[in-house]
Amino acid sequence: MADPLSIDIQQTPNVNALKFVLNRRLTEGKSRTFRTRQEAADSPLADALLSIPGVVQVFFLNDFVTLTRDPQAQWDEIAVKAEETIVSHFSGA
Repeated sequence: MADPLSIDIQQTPNVNALKFVLNRRLTEGKSRTFRTRQEAADSPLADALLSIPGVVQVFFLNDFVTLTRDPQAQWDEIAVKAEETIVSHFSGA
């Protein structure tokens, strides 16, 4: 049985980017960047994250996701929805 999903939210040097470190792999050594839902058509998680109001970019690398927000958006709202989206994705809900 896999360990329960853990998500560690970390600040980045960019005030408009927030890093979500998981105990799950998203990619294997190759990064992926999504700026539109069309670009995320083959990635259900990226698509769901881009549908969160205020999220303008999703970046995957190994075991973390970095979200970039519109500078007018509030992290409090985005972070809660992003965490819920990630949990839902990995629980198969």
